[in-house]
Amino acid sequence: MAYRNLRDFIALLERKNLLRRVLVPVSTRMEITEIADRVSKEQGPALLFERVQDSAFPVLINAFGTFERMKLALEVEDLDAPARRLRELLAPPSSSGLLDKLRMLPQLLRMSRFLPRVVNRAPCQELVLTAASGSAPGKLLDLLPVLHCWPGDGGPFITLPMVITRDPETGIQNMGMYRMHVYDNTTTGMHWHPHKDGHRHYLKYEKAGKRMEAAVALGGDPATIYAATAPLPPDVDEMIFAGFLRQEPVDLVKARTVDLLVPAEAEFVLEGYLDPKERRAEGPFGDHTGFYSPVGDFPVFHVTALTHRRDAIYPATVVGKPPMEDCYMAKATERIFLPLLQLVLPEIVDINLPLEGVFHNCALVSIRKTYPGQGKKVLSAL
Repeated sequence: MAYRNLRDFIALLERKNLLRRVLVPVSTRMEITEIADRVSKEQGPALLFERVQDSAFPVLINAFGTFERMKLALEVEDLDAPARRLRELLAPPSSSGLLDKLRMLPQLLRMSRFLPRVVNRAPCQELVLTAASGSAPGKLLDLLPVLHCWPGDGGPFITLPMVITRDPETGIQNMGMYRMHVYDNTTTGMHWHPHKDGHRHYLKYEKAGKRMEAAVALGGDPATIYAATAPLPPDVDEMIFAGFLRQEPVDLVKARTVDLLVPAEAEFVLEGYLDPKERRAEGPFGDHTGFYSPVGDFPVFHVTALTHRRDAIYPATVVGKPPMEDCYMAKATERIFLPLLQLVLPEIVDINLPLEGVFHNCALVSIRKTYPGQGKKVLSAL
């Protein structure tokens, strides 16, 4: 059975003695980060901070912070298991005859059961707040226990967001994970690199001179959170991929104020928009390498509504020099996406992105070499 939501995963971690509840008051300004950093370096447990200063919501951090917890998150015995299932789906029939095509039909039909389901009511919308409504009028981002991670950071950052946008031409949704520098109660930066699908969507709206709607989900079942980090090909819906990983469809619900579908089991959902050509300085931000990524100009996300569960849990992560929680999510990507690399480069035998290389600055690749210069060809393609 797939996890319905984040709290199902928390309950399992607690049963397995892989989670600690922190009952003393803690600050979102570097204190949670300092504790999580120490625990991560020791491959310690997931942490649920229940008494967060200046917030009514607890903070969950380091939930994916070991290989054991990453395997539990994806409900697999080893991280190569999803790759084996993916390899089966990608395997072409031995010939192009009618019987071979018919044999492929059951696999294609099995994929259809991973398509997301749209529901009418959802836990993530138990409470709906706008700037002029709710029990705390005018409060939106101020309600969230957003972490200020490192001393030189430009401010607090939302570090585990699932950012949902829609391609204005195809109507296909995308979900990606991009850090969000919180400027004030209703605005954040949107850290889109040029090669990201969210940025590609934004450029289309910018070219048309149109405002772009966006939604940001915080929390959900572990496979959906992981799927937001996955380097999927363009126009491959992360929600279908999440369904493939969890072997059950993801439930989606229409957002309350924007025309987007969001995970029904999320803890929080931010709804809002980005204006074309609007930019603002974002950063600096303490990054994976142990250095600060510099200030840059990025689009601005305007929050117009916040929906959440009554007893919502705020999920967060902190990045820094390995080993950290994101390392284990990245190692899952290394294993799961090997079949896609081999589809393009069949000479690849295996790949290893060691934690010591911050997993994207060093790659060890083994190949079946059959001609001079093949290694350089593979490096260029990678």
